[in-house]
This record gives sequence, C-alpha cells and structure tokens, in this order.
Amino acid sequence: MNKDAGLPTLRQLELLLALPGASSIAAAGARIGMSASATSHALRALESTLDCEVVDRLAAGVVLTHAGEQALPAARDVFASLQQVRALAAASSGLKTGRLRIGSIGTSSSLRLLPPLLAQFRKRYPGIEVHVAERADPEVEQDLLARRIDIGVVLLPQPNFDTQALATDELLAVLPRDHPLAKEKTVAVRDLAKYPLVLTQAGSQEMVMRMFERAGVVPHVAHELSQVITILEFVARGNGVSVLAALALPEQQEGLVFRPLAPRTTRRIALACIAEKRLSPAALAFWKMAGKAGA
Repeated sequence: MNKDAGLPTLRQLELLLALPGASSIAAAGARIGMSASATSHALRALESTLDCEVVDRLAAGVVLTHAGEQALPAARDVFASLQQVRALAAASSGLKTGRLRIGSIGTSSSLRLLPPLLAQFRKRYPGIEVHVAERADPEVEQDLLARRIDIGVVLLPQPNFDTQALATDELLAVLPRDHPLAKEKTVAVRDLAKYPLVLTQAGSQEMVMRMFERAGVVPHVAHELSQVITILEFVARGNGVSVLAALALPEQQEGLVFRPLAPRTTRRIALACIAEKRLSPAALAFWKMAGKAGA
C-alpha cells in the first residue's frame, strides 16, 4: 500500500462494491450516483491508495483483478459495521428515527406487493426514512450482497439469503382483443409461439424463454421492450403477442385480453436479506411485519 496515500474513502469503497455485475465502470459509478468523471477519479484514487489495480483494464466488461476480489469482503464488512452503528443509534431512539433501504424487482412488487406493506410500516413507524430502488433481478441480489440495500424483493429459490415468501405469481398470455387466440379460455404455449412475440426485458424474460423451451418451441421475438406500459401498447396495436406476470398487469386494459397459459407457469416472489439476525432494527421491524402479513 502507498503509505503516503492514506486510507480508502468510504466513497471509493462504495464504488468498489458497485463494480461486480456492472456493464461498465461508468455504469457502476452511476449506480451510486457518481458522474463518469467522478467515477474515473475515484477509481484512480482507490488504486493509488491500494498501490495496485482493482479492475482488469484488458478484460471485456468489468472484471476485478485478484486484488480487487480480495478487497471486496473487507469493503463489505466496513459498510456492515456502519450499518450496525446506525442500527444502535436507531435502537436507542426506539425506532423513532432510522433508515430502511428496499430493492424492488419491478412492477409486480413496486405496484402490487410493496405498497400495502409500506403503508402499514409508515403508519407504525413514521420517523423511519424508507427508500425503494427498482432494479433488475440480478442487480437486487448484487445490492444485497454489497449492503446497498437492507431487504430485497427476489424470485425464489435464493439459497444464499434468508427469505420469506410474499406471493405466487403466474405468467399470462397478453393478446389483442380481436386475436384468434383471444376466444380461448386457456392458451397453449405451442400455439402462442406461432405469432410474433413482444418479449419483456424485465425480470420474467428468462422464465418466459424457458417456458417456450420446455414446450419444445422457439418463439419469433419481434420486439424486446423493458416497460410494461409500452409492451401493452405494442400488443394492443397489433404488433404481436406477449407473456407477462399477472401481478405486473392491470385488471383490465382497453383493446387487450389476458389469458392463462397451458401448461401453467408460476414464479414465487419473496423478501430476502443477507441474514435476519444482522438486520438493523428498522429493517427487522419491516421483516417481521411482512412475515405476519403473509402468515
């Protein structure tokens, strides 16, 4: 280590934790609210302080060097210790103050599952600051590991986390109202594959493609879109059919019908944390409240 450079700053360590799984170094910085120039400066300063490179500049994408990988657990411990300090302060205030950070995987959790829980929590603990960040599924898992969030909404199974089930969701066919399959009560996956597919880029994308694979068919992906409202509009205008999770869909949408699929495809949604016994008082209160609500 460069003895004249002092110790890494918390901001530099936060950037280190944001690097794994990021599409680029700039994207890692953006994830924690840093500009591209600030990210570059922070990374150079970190490497100067450690007197070694933490990112392999010759690799495709973001790949940590051996030194970078070795530094990750210690950086995580630093932020875990900071959370414990904050937790002790919150405990002494009787949960009158504190902060709860939650990661959400998208529409299913952000619009359907979390709002009633958050409303109940805010009513019970009005002094707790609650921050919800919506991310893709893998990013929620990375944020949990990096301690950027306390609790995340995830899809089961998750053997590396403590979890508690929230809901069981089901994939549905999304069809224009005048589509030939719209008259069916249940749509066969093999029949759906005969039409252009508007594929979601959100959390259920992988599950949708596995569903077609199990049925022994390959869909023709005409469009790939990330926003549910855009997918619904594309389908309503006759640009194809789609498959979306029931919890992500409105009860009804003009020009569209939603139909169950055969065979049925479901996914289990849960809350997850690194370890229940290590949650801050605010996060533990939310965790227990959610458990009672789902009991």
